[in-house]
Amino acid sequence: MSQRQVLQVFEQYQKARTQFVQMVAELATRPQNIETLQNAGVMSLLRPLLLDVVPTIQQTAALALGRLANYNDDLAEAVVKGDILPQLVYSLAEQNRFYKKAAAFVLRAVGKHSPQLAQAIVDCGALDTLVICLEDFDPGVKEAAAWALGYIARHNAELSQAVVDAGAIPLLVLCIQEPEIALKRIAASALSDIAKHSPELAQTVVDAGAIAHLAQMILNPDAKLKRQILSALSQIAKHSVDLAEMVVEAEIFPVVLTCLKDKDEYVKKNASTLIREIAKHTPELSQLIVNAGGVAAVIDCIGSCKGNIRLPGIMMLGYVAAHSENLAMAVIISKGVPQLSVCLSEEPEDHIKAAAAWALGQIGRYTPEHARAVAVTNTLPVLLSLYMCTESSEDLQVKSKKAIKNILQKCTYLPALEPFLYDAPPNILKHVVGQFSKVLPHDSKARRLFVTSGGLKKVQEIKAEPGSLLQEYINSINNCYPEEIVRYYSPGYSDTLLQRVDSYQPLIN
Repeated sequence: MSQRQVLQVFEQYQKARTQFVQMVAELATRPQNIETLQNAGVMSLLRPLLLDVVPTIQQTAALALGRLANYNDDLAEAVVKGDILPQLVYSLAEQNRFYKKAAAFVLRAVGKHSPQLAQAIVDCGALDTLVICLEDFDPGVKEAAAWALGYIARHNAELSQAVVDAGAIPLLVLCIQEPEIALKRIAASALSDIAKHSPELAQTVVDAGAIAHLAQMILNPDAKLKRQILSALSQIAKHSVDLAEMVVEAEIFPVVLTCLKDKDEYVKKNASTLIREIAKHTPELSQLIVNAGGVAAVIDCIGSCKGNIRLPGIMMLGYVAAHSENLAMAVIISKGVPQLSVCLSEEPEDHIKAAAAWALGQIGRYTPEHARAVAVTNTLPVLLSLYMCTESSEDLQVKSKKAIKNILQKCTYLPALEPFLYDAPPNILKHVVGQFSKVLPHDSKARRLFVTSGGLKKVQEIKAEPGSLLQEYINSINNCYPEEIVRYYSPGYSDTLLQRVDSYQPLIN
């Protein structure tokens, strides 16, 4: 065989390898091909090509593996069991930028599925190499490495701590200062994934100076970046008063309120979440939000969106109201109650209804004025129907019942209470009757209306245990009226009168 023929054989072999990896990489982009590729044993065929002498074949083989591993955890598991990870980690440190991006993609694709698979990446020493990649001159390599680190960190505190111990945080903070928008997004996302697990991990992000850099980017025009920035600040602020105060001190108010009007629904949601995480800690932080116009802005935001986008805003109003009577009144003044009532009535998801019920209960529990503000929106019958509906989730039933009790125990607005005399179950009814027993002794107009509307008659029909609290309330109501009026509206009184008619002997002249 001549030298030329030998070269031709090698050329054909290289061409065949190139075609093979390119074809597998292409096929792996379509879900319908994945099972066939897996059954054909493609993983074991790709593994030796990671060591190929031709760089483009190495890169394309890594890309194909990444696409396969990205598809499901079985394929990701096959990458781990095929002993492919050590080779990727070795090559990550040695090869060119194209290979580094492809190798980091494989690590990300494997690590995203479960803590166990992410741990396998840590165990093969990948973190140190990925952190080195964060210092690469190529933004694409930095982005791929940051993405992989974030996917590992998001699973739990232990994996997140491993990423921190590898020295990733200061370099991720540098990455959010780079000019490339895509790199900023991924670095902010990774910081969010690290900070979310515990106050200690959030503090490590803060100690690296992340808050100031994140806060400066709240008004960046890129919606996807804003999502990640707001998420990272939320994950820091949620853990403690001190961390929330550090976020506030970065002068995010009133700037963050502009995000509540953003065209992007998830920017709105993440901005609401950030405000919620700050508001929940103390009355002082909630008051700061009120003073900045945050309550009114969140109420407007709830009115402009639907579904889960509303949820953090609904909860934020509940947290603000829960702190104090004055803060609950601030929610009322900003017209939060009608908006929450709309959410309670029109949202199809039980968990959103439950949040609205809880928030309304927090607002109405302080004084008769607070309770009336909720009652006049016709919210109480809706809460009652949700509590009594067998199709409502257990959480929705519990929160509706609690809200009804909170509001009823302070409500002196009788027109809202009266329907409950006819519809409420016994455990709710006693609170309703209790409120009538408090109001009627001091209000002559209300006493008259209670008779003409049929309320007094209904109270006489209630069967209460002798000596029970409910019986005491009924007695208090009855004591507001002359005895003959009470007798007149008692069950069976008309029969008694008819019997007297029957037995009455008229006087005959």
